[in-house]
This record gives sequence, C-alpha cells and structure tokens, in this order.
Amino acid sequence: MSRIGKQPVKFPKGVEIKLDAGSLSVKGPKGTLIQKVDARIKVDIDAKDSVVNFSRANDDRVDRAMHGLYRALCRNMVEGVTTGYAKRLEIHGVGYQAKIEKGALSLSVGFSNPVVLPIPKGITIETPNPTTVDVKGIDRQQVGEFSARIRGSRPPEPYQGKGIRYAGEQIRRKAGKSMATGK
Repeated sequence: MSRIGKQPVKFPKGVEIKLDAGSLSVKGPKGTLIQKVDARIKVDIDAKDSVVNFSRANDDRVDRAMHGLYRALCRNMVEGVTTGYAKRLEIHGVGYQAKIEKGALSLSVGFSNPVVLPIPKGITIETPNPTTVDVKGIDRQQVGEFSARIRGSRPPEPYQGKGIRYAGEQIRRKAGKSMATGK
C-alpha cells in the first residue's frame, strides 16, 4: 500500500470537492481547479467528515504510482484554493532589474534586449522593488513552472553570483583564475 496514497486528504470548511466523469474539481475561496483522474483510481469523497480517500483496484506498478500521485495532486489543489502558492525570486547584478509592462514581465539581465515573458492566465506577478519578483497563484505546478522560466532566463553563475535565484537559494561560489606574479 502506498504510504502517501492511503492517507486521507482533509479539506476545510468552504472548500467543495466533486467528482464528475473522471474529473476531480476543487472549489474554494481563491478559485477552482480541475484534475482528470485515471479510471484505475477510486475516489471516495466524505463531505460529512471533510475528507477524500483514494484507493486502487490492484497492485500493479503503475497503479501503485498513480495512487500516491493523485492523492498528492488533490492535496495540492486543496491547499491552492485555500491559501495559494507563492515563490520569490531575487535578481543579483549591476543594472539587473524586472518590471511589469503590458501584461508581461520584462527582465533586464545583461543582454542587449530585455527578456520579455508573457504572464500566463492564473498567475499574478508583483515586483515590490526592481530586484525582487513575486510569483503567486493557486496552481502549484503553474507557479513552479513560471518561476523556473524566469530563473532560466539568466541562471546564477558561480564566479560573481550574478543572475536570478530563488529567495534563500545558496549559490556555490568558485574561485576565479588568479594571475601568476612571477618574473
């Protein structure tokens, strides 16, 4: 039995979970998320106790993997519609900055032209100062993917530490070349 899959997902008051034609929909104060569920996984919603249980028909390798996967996806959906997800990115480097222009994030990170990333639907971007970017949304996968795209536009380099990094991320620094001073 999957250790993750057998744990019930508890949902707070104000969250509504429904299963319609193989799609699990979670509706809460921040929005609605929908996830298709494979037919091999059985979903039991107990509205009285505010829990969702997942089970599988047999013990095949794929079924075991899906059992834990769908339980984790449901838990992430419940957390997303109640509290939401957020990632903070920091920009390090002289003249490096970010700003929001016309529904897109514009990053000036040392290239001849700014890197322009259109903001996807369901994501909100805030720039409290020019060197900080906050990515917020209710879908964990979407927040993480867009944050990775921002970081990937100029990943931190190990010699001077310039680039875009997650808040609190430690960059392993390398020593640069030193000139030989011999005659």
